Amino acid sequence: MEISTMSQALQLHAKILKTPDNTPDQNYQKGLFKLFTFTALSPSGDLKYAHSILNSLRYPSSYYYNTMIRAYSQSPDPTIAFSIFLSMLHDPTSTFPRPNNFTFPFLLKSCARSRLIRLGKQVHGQAIKSGFGTDLYIKNSLIHMYSGCGESGHACKVFDKMGERDVVSWTAMIDGLVDNDQPVKAIELFERMLIDGLEINDATIVSVLRACADSGALSMGKRVHGLVEERNVALKANVSTILIDMYAKCGCIDNARQVFDDIVDKDVFSWTAMISGLASHGECKGAIGLFKEMVEKFNVKPDERTMTAVLSACRNSGMVNEGFQYFRTMRKKYGLKPTIQHYGCVVDLLARAGRLKEAEDFIRKMPIQPDVVLWRNLIWSCKVHGDTERGERLIKEFELLKSGDSDCGSYVLAGNVYASAGKWDDKARVRELMRQKGLIKPPGSSKIEVDGLIHEFIFGDSNHPDAKMIYLKLDEVKEGLREEGYLPKVSEVLLEMDAEEKSFQLWHHSEKLAVAFGLIKTSPGSEIRIVKNLRSCEDCHDVMKLISKKYQREIIVRDRIRFHHFRNGCCSCGDYW
Repeated sequence: MEISTMSQALQLHAKILKTPDNTPDQNYQKGLFKLFTFTALSPSGDLKYAHSILNSLRYPSSYYYNTMIRAYSQSPDPTIAFSIFLSMLHDPTSTFPRPNNFTFPFLLKSCARSRLIRLGKQVHGQAIKSGFGTDLYIKNSLIHMYSGCGESGHACKVFDKMGERDVVSWTAMIDGLVDNDQPVKAIELFERMLIDGLEINDATIVSVLRACADSGALSMGKRVHGLVEERNVALKANVSTILIDMYAKCGCIDNARQVFDDIVDKDVFSWTAMISGLASHGECKGAIGLFKEMVEKFNVKPDERTMTAVLSACRNSGMVNEGFQYFRTMRKKYGLKPTIQHYGCVVDLLARAGRLKEAEDFIRKMPIQPDVVLWRNLIWSCKVHGDTERGERLIKEFELLKSGDSDCGSYVLAGNVYASAGKWDDKARVRELMRQKGLIKPPGSSKIEVDGLIHEFIFGDSNHPDAKMIYLKLDEVKEGLREEGYLPKVSEVLLEMDAEEKSFQLWHHSEKLAVAFGLIKTSPGSEIRIVKNLRSCEDCHDVMKLISKKYQREIIVRDRIRFHHFRNGCCSCGDYW
């Protein structure tokens, strides 16, 4: 009897219950096996029902325990898997059910999903005690677990000590490094994999393309694209989608569009990746037009991410009315319930346009609980638009400085708002709070790829091998821009110092160091591509416009918000970011 519904499962169970459970009839065992597997693992099954079947068994084998652990590891509450494991260890009915090499990977998956690192380490120890310390499948699961819990160092130790590795081991480690914001290391590991002549699969391709997208490593991204075409992996939708994303995030929106156009059967993910890419590059009308083509011509239903991309396009171009229209039709037209991300886009849409009161009123009337990110975005816009009174009031009202001991973002923002208002004592108080809590502001950084290598700069960087040459180039650029009428925007430096010191600070921003390096190391007339981890400041933005004109270079900068294409003294963002 085949089972595809719970109704059929119940009929089979009724038949099984009429048969004595000590019967030697193989049909009985097969029926029980089929019933339990369906109820535990099928999307149409019933996990609680499967649990009750397990509890009713007189002599459950390891398979039944492992299946339940597996089912709960992918359920909304993966922690229940541990109670099943404890029941397995202490089952009084038999010595037969023992953990095996199928048990621990599912437990480790539960740890990763729940981010329970201490419990994960205990499972690691238990696996070793049970004699499975060298099992390849378990080692791969350990890499995934440690990476998923933010412990990429431990994942690397497991990987380095493995006597045997397969493509899953390498891919899990590459993926883990990307997830832990170490894309350059992920690319280096992939290069080792290629040198060793190991076979790669579509999962490996996706992982390394994610690393290229995050770091802006266009050369490696193109190289991987070549491997994709050699292996014909591009037929798989997930690879095509990540290729679109990679090219878009590396500043090559035309290449992204070519990949998109070559896809025969486009799914919602590929449409969304292309719409999102266009929106981030400031081609907002193109993004909206593509969305209309998707739903009207090809009848592809958007999902939540598609609507986030559409709202982002409206936000990046100041299309407030259009953004509200798409937000309102989400539920009515497409049956999509707005999430916190969609509400956040609307808040940002209003706040960037300077409609701060409307943005505040919108947050207060939201039917879902706003998170701290929404309030921080509004407060940041208060600083940008000079409404520091509103910003200070919101900081106090929502106790932004008590948002969490591990979150320094709120403290940095509050300090910047106080500095903008000239309240240096209040800023000093915020810095003292950060010191007491052990919070350190992550440095601003800029990456640039030259000859296939990623070079990363931080503020005032002097560790680069070409540092002396870079600062000489910066001095040359600065003198040249002064002749063009450049005046430093010293208001961007939120420190209590004189104008000359502030000007010195501005010229040591990581973005300027990266562009100076690019001017030195790349050929005249070629593009310079920079990836930042923070929003571009107004002074750097002005400097990039002037450099693009004076040196006749196109400079493409990806900041935390969007792309800026600087050409002949102008920026694609229209100075709206």
